[in-house]
Amino acid sequence: MPAITTELLTKFDVSGPRYTSYPTADRFVEAFGQSDYLQALDQRRTGPAAMALPLSLYVHIPFCESLCYYCACNKIITKHHDRSAPYLRYLAKEVDLHVQHIGAGQSVSQLHLGGGTPTFFSDDELSDLMAMLRRNFSLVPGGEYSIEVDPRTVTADRLAHLARLGFNRLSFGVQDFDPLVQKAVHRVQPASQVFALVEAARGIGFESINVDLIYGLPKQTPESFDRTLAQVAELRPDRIALYAYAHLPERFKPQRRIIAIDLPGAPNKVAMLARSLAAFEQAGYVYVGMDHFALPNDALAVAKRQGRLHRNFQGYSTQPDCDLIGLGVSAIGKVGATYSQNAKSLEEYQDLLDHGHLPVVRGLAVSRDDLARRAVIMALMCQGEVLFESIELAHLIDFQDYFAAELEALRAMQDQGLVTVGDGSVQVTPMGWFFVRGVAMVFDKYLQADRTRARFSKII
Repeated sequence: MPAITTELLTKFDVSGPRYTSYPTADRFVEAFGQSDYLQALDQRRTGPAAMALPLSLYVHIPFCESLCYYCACNKIITKHHDRSAPYLRYLAKEVDLHVQHIGAGQSVSQLHLGGGTPTFFSDDELSDLMAMLRRNFSLVPGGEYSIEVDPRTVTADRLAHLARLGFNRLSFGVQDFDPLVQKAVHRVQPASQVFALVEAARGIGFESINVDLIYGLPKQTPESFDRTLAQVAELRPDRIALYAYAHLPERFKPQRRIIAIDLPGAPNKVAMLARSLAAFEQAGYVYVGMDHFALPNDALAVAKRQGRLHRNFQGYSTQPDCDLIGLGVSAIGKVGATYSQNAKSLEEYQDLLDHGHLPVVRGLAVSRDDLARRAVIMALMCQGEVLFESIELAHLIDFQDYFAAELEALRAMQDQGLVTVGDGSVQVTPMGWFFVRGVAMVFDKYLQADRTRARFSKII
């Protein structure tokens, strides 16, 4: 693996976006509301590509039985499962309002249930949810239908039920197998439990099994994380998502329970990342980019080889850049040239629906400049290179003139071995992948104007 100097480590020990979108969600404004979102939905229905482009659906289920201290998700901690049924009714109301504007039977090629803990719902409630979605949308054969699974909430029988409902991809939240780390973040789950569930999922026939890991958690060391990496290599999931822990206790109250002195420093975090890359490469995984690994025959790795990789609010994806409808409290959507987000509190979400309104409370209409910069940033994040000509043809600009200041800023990164700037392209080097968020930040005009980045996680 490339050697990382102390100078680079110090320079990039800064906060920055993960670029699951551009502009990033912190740029959404309350001036964008239901009327703007309805206009985008109506344009989808009446536009020249009406019904032709498949949809992606995201359903947010916020409930969790217990609190994980590292969590930055929008969640409601409760052991009262009777809260599920009313929430399901509100999801149905929200879907009904969408169908009034886009029509019933729209094709869906990607569905993701996230949270919170989607498996907080009972089997019957998950059946009702999927039946409601199928009544209103057409889930196309061969689509990606995934659900996030807390291993502590499922059995082999429940996994079989998920398969019968049409889910073909599972994502298990593991984070770390080390018992001390699990105790420090209040998420204790034996490795044997995860191994048994993955074995059961394979027997059931799920197309892809993902495992989520987090480095930078309290009590972690490079050596302890090596043991987790070895166990994951033995587990051999189809995909691995490896995230850097973002410690932002001023924004996320649960993180205040984490003792800051227990957190590994930046050098150890980079060591964990470097050793993860080496361990997964040795185990036969393809480094898809930034935080994703996949076995060579997995659809994500195939998309990377073929240049068809995309990035959305769920991370890297094989699905084209299609419209995304977000359902549920705090869910984010992307329709046409707009982003939108639902109310973050359950009370406001329900109140808006009770009054017949879609629960959109903030968002953004994307400008021509945003679109051009988004194309550049996503090319860097997904393909590791930007071809000037493709951006010029799509956005009718002269790349070197339009991004003259950015290209000049990249010269310093080229001197540091992070990128190669040519006459017709910018390419990220193997070392540059460690800091690809920093490379992408060069093209973010909002960060250029606003240097207060504490709202974001650290790049490393």
